[in-house]
Amino acid sequence: METNANHDNCPFCNLDDRILKQNDYAQVFLSDPHKVAGHLLVTPKRHVEKPWELTNLELTAIFDLIFWIEQKLIGKLGDGFDIRQNYRPFVNQNRLKVNHTHFHVIPRSEGDYIYEISEQYEKDLFVELDDMERDAVADMLKD
Repeated sequence: METNANHDNCPFCNLDDRILKQNDYAQVFLSDPHKVAGHLLVTPKRHVEKPWELTNLELTAIFDLIFWIEQKLIGKLGDGFDIRQNYRPFVNQNRLKVNHTHFHVIPRSEGDYIYEISEQYEKDLFVELDDMERDAVADMLKD
């Protein structure tokens, strides 16, 4: 498998005994630090920093593991899940941000810890989509 020169310093490329499940192209491990119990990360085994550089095989393998997690944990650690993938090259790697593409699988329930701490305030972040913005973004996405 092709690797990036940055993989030697990557904590997700050197997981050792933290891996809970894996397949040919992806792996699952507990997030540390984490937001809630059962907060898991799914990463490609290959060091990939830009999510659009994942291969179709890696994407399939990642989502196979995400769906496996959801089926195993639904009703046990939560009643649903948030699946997140962040790409923020403007933030330096640190304890909370690793430069290796990863997907968060976060168990969720109504009124849970995440809602109580932050999401109850999110309603103020949402604004109505106007025609000008819709058209501008649609134009950017045209081939």
